[in-house]
Amino acid sequence: MKVLVIGSGGREHAICHSFAKSKRVSKLFCANGNAGIAELAECVDIRPDDVANLVRFADEQAIDLTFVGGETSLALGVVDEFELRGLRIVGPSKAATRLESSKAFAKDFMARHGVPAAKFFAADSPEAAVAVLERGEFGNAASAVVVKADGLAAGKGVVVAETRAAAIKAVNEMTTLVGTEAAGTIVLEECLFGPEVSLLMFASGEDFALMPATRDHKRIGDGDSGPNTGGMGTITDESLLSKQQTREIIDQIIKPTLRGCVEEGFSFRGILFLGLMMTESGPKLLEYNVRFGDPETQSILVRLVTDLVEICDAVVENRLHGIDIHWKAGSSACVVIAAERYPAAPRKGDLISGLDGADAAIETQVFHAGTSSGPDGGFLTSGGRVLGVTSTGPTLAAALERAYAGVKHINFTGMQYRKDIGR
Repeated sequence: MKVLVIGSGGREHAICHSFAKSKRVSKLFCANGNAGIAELAECVDIRPDDVANLVRFADEQAIDLTFVGGETSLALGVVDEFELRGLRIVGPSKAATRLESSKAFAKDFMARHGVPAAKFFAADSPEAAVAVLERGEFGNAASAVVVKADGLAAGKGVVVAETRAAAIKAVNEMTTLVGTEAAGTIVLEECLFGPEVSLLMFASGEDFALMPATRDHKRIGDGDSGPNTGGMGTITDESLLSKQQTREIIDQIIKPTLRGCVEEGFSFRGILFLGLMMTESGPKLLEYNVRFGDPETQSILVRLVTDLVEICDAVVENRLHGIDIHWKAGSSACVVIAAERYPAAPRKGDLISGLDGADAAIETQVFHAGTSSGPDGGFLTSGGRVLGVTSTGPTLAAALERAYAGVKHINFTGMQYRKDIGR
């Protein structure tokens, strides 16, 4: 079987790593990949947003299965285009991708289907958003407000403003931050409080199979300090959600969501990602993503036992209910190593050392995110988040100890990472 993975980050490296373990995969391609992925797959020089050439390549190469890594390709309708040509692909349609590509659409969808979520207002201009804030619809001057760009913004379009003044500042700066297209509509939300958890699943119609619950660490610095990033580390552990909480999420959020997609004519098929806040009054949905997260994927897929090809077949063929998916017991942890000056203007081109030692650590895998090939077969930094050192263990403490032991082997100029992932 020939498999194509679309994307170039740590998420896609983890996906390729899972496919490479399958005995059914005879040839693995990645468009456009990175230096680490190139050790597992043939990297193809086609950008993830170049839908026409992706379709052409898959057709010419007789690709048997394509897996979409990121949201940009999905929002451009890559799944629709592949399916029009009879090509098998894992991911939601362009219509279903609106659950992620438009915050306003997603919030309206939640309201229509009774999904518990934060109070919100969608403003069609910065002036309208400021007027809503000044009227006090989201509390007094000292109230926290979440300000979101409606469109895709590569993780940069959400600001948790601790006061009304900070929220107004965020509204006025949003266009500069993410561009006019993403910030054409601005969504204001009440700020919810409680532990955040992410719950991902394979989904096909109204059938779904849960993955291990995970928690991301967004801010750049220890103690959740500094600006938000794409994610500085993740963990999976059974303590993140109780059985009762999981049942509530299934009944109140997952089932209404998948049923709502069917009722509205865009049956969901692919990876559904729930960003959740576990409030005192129960779970509430912060956002949908319609694909694997990064670095959530790294910490989830290292625990996958079942052949990923078998799961993808079940999703594409609408028979997810007939497959048992097995996960390695215990916990996992991913520690992201980022470049100097990330997330603002990351330094690039530095030689990375110590990767062999890190990969040799117990139950540890180093996933490449922002790397390129260097002299003499080495690796250079080429992005903000450079590597994701990922380990499993019988307990969360063991997984974390192994991941940080792997991190200690790695060195490049200006490297930075959080010391408190999972703690």
